[in-house]
Amino acid sequence: MSKNVKTIKELADELGTNKTRISRIINKNSIPTQKIKNKIVLEDNSVSLIRQYFKNETVSILRTELDKAHSHIEKLSNLLDQQQRLALQDKKLLEEYKAENDSLKALKIPAEGSQAEQAGNQPQAELEALKSEIKALNDK
Repeated sequence: MSKNVKTIKELADELGTNKTRISRIINKNSIPTQKIKNKIVLEDNSVSLIRQYFKNETVSILRTELDKAHSHIEKLSNLLDQQQRLALQDKKLLEEYKAENDSLKALKIPAEGSQAEQAGNQPQAELEALKSEIKALNDK
């Protein structure tokens, strides 16, 4: 083939695709072709059009992927914010529970202490009652 024309196969190999895809692009966009020795060939201007089509398609694909990535980043950012709010909420609840637990412990300790005091005072009260009885008996 001459230097100013390429076969569909040559262009497909150059662009990393297959002949069928190149043929579809040619038909869809009405890109001019020639037939030389029973082979369809493309002149430089047609090759340029197909290359431009691939370039635009690549940019479009990259934009789509970039939009998807941006969307994922936004979702992850929202999830991170939500996680941080929940962690802060959990921390506040734990502090409240700890304060409540401490106040319950403070209420429980005097109750235990008064029971100990009562237990300690109980023999003393019995002793005083016995002394009173002995004194009353001696007085009789």
